[in-house]
Amino acid sequence: MNFGSRKSEGKGHQRSRVTPASVIAVASGKGGVGKTWLSTTLAACFAKMGRRTLLVDGDLGLANVDVQLGIAPETDLAAVIAGWVELEDAVCKVNGGAGSEIGFDVLPGRSGSGALAGLPAEEASRLAASLTALSLQYDTVLVDLGAGIEDNVMRLARACDRCVIVANDEPTSMTDAYAFIKVLRGYAPSVQPWIAINMADTRVAGRRTYEALARASQTFLGFRPPLAGIVLRDLKVREAIRQQKTIVSIDPQAQAALDAQQIAEALVRGGAEGIAQSA
Repeated sequence: MNFGSRKSEGKGHQRSRVTPASVIAVASGKGGVGKTWLSTTLAACFAKMGRRTLLVDGDLGLANVDVQLGIAPETDLAAVIAGWVELEDAVCKVNGGAGSEIGFDVLPGRSGSGALAGLPAEEASRLAASLTALSLQYDTVLVDLGAGIEDNVMRLARACDRCVIVANDEPTSMTDAYAFIKVLRGYAPSVQPWIAINMADTRVAGRRTYEALARASQTFLGFRPPLAGIVLRDLKVREAIRQQKTIVSIDPQAQAALDAQQIAEALVRGGAEGIAQSA
């Protein structure tokens, strides 16, 4: 099950690719760490880099990408699963859609949908196969996973190339992030885990949180996940969420916007270890 394994046969978005898109899951061991905020912000950051981007709300049953972005989709993944609409017809545009300066496409989910939350394995596989075709019309596909380590979360994660695990310095967040990395390695060993530290008080504190997770992974799992980047605590984030817009669109020079942009660049270039970030 892999998003980028075959040529698109879809209609609507006519730009199909011979090479697969980069498919990146954004995950967290627990809720409340800013996973969906980072997903929507990264989508805008990739668009700013000139990459045609699709953001898939993969939080099956508890979707809220549409709420964060202030959009009102006419249809969604639940309608696709029910067979009412084709997958590509459920795609909606944000800030002009993919190809615009900070615009991208969104495949929305549905909050409170039992059909999505309890999606059988066969249906999940068919959904991933459909996403495979759609993904070849983009440079980057982001999948905002549900929090936790449930089977449906891992099935979607397994369909991605890389998985960015979002954590902060709270002990529960760090414990659950490590648990996610451990389960992901067992469930989908080919998917490369990365770590993003969110809401750090300082760059040093964020690095300390990352090192604790990296050391635990090295000691008990035998590998060290790379650092995607560190996002400093920024009051502009709350303002953007209240306005239901990306921070990139309301203040591209805000610290959190700049930090997220560096994460996007790190994911394209291969790591944050050598990227200078001011304290």
